[in-house]
Amino acid sequence: MSSTILWKIEPGHSQIQFKIKHLAITNVNGIFKTFDGTVACAGDTFDKAAVKVSIASDSIDTQLPDRDHHLKSIHLFDTGNYPRITFEGILEKQGDAYALNGHLTLRDVTRPVKLQAEFTGSGKGFAGDERAGFEASGTISRKDFSLSWNIAGQDGGLVIGDEVKLHFDVQLVKTQA
Repeated sequence: MSSTILWKIEPGHSQIQFKIKHLAITNVNGIFKTFDGTVACAGDTFDKAAVKVSIASDSIDTQLPDRDHHLKSIHLFDTGNYPRITFEGILEKQGDAYALNGHLTLRDVTRPVKLQAEFTGSGKGFAGDERAGFEASGTISRKDFSLSWNIAGQDGGLVIGDEVKLHFDVQLVKTQA
């Protein structure tokens, strides 16, 4: 019988990114600076691994403090009332890649989310610890999570797009065998 192996996200070598259209012209890119998570596997494979991620919503950073302040306000993320964004899902091997299917909770709204994932490699860290990497991406509708604030631009179009592209680069450290 195989034992459960727990891997923890190493935040210093990981990044949670997003991008969204502004004025239907260009993307605004951002990251969340504070997060943690685990991947629990049965044995030596990541197939059917349980993934849990928790993100501090007020750690959002788009490199523009005024915009970040507005994103944290009650109009959008409402970080005072909803301090955490969570994801729980299952990583499933599909050919040479993986599917990461689960549930994202944002502003107390939980919706199913499907991401594509790629195993990017494994090796030893400088302390001799075992490490593994994944890259995952997908798209969500911000309106599905009650992030519906918007205004019309000068040409009558909306300032903020609905589609949010997600991209995660994650390095895991094996913590238990």
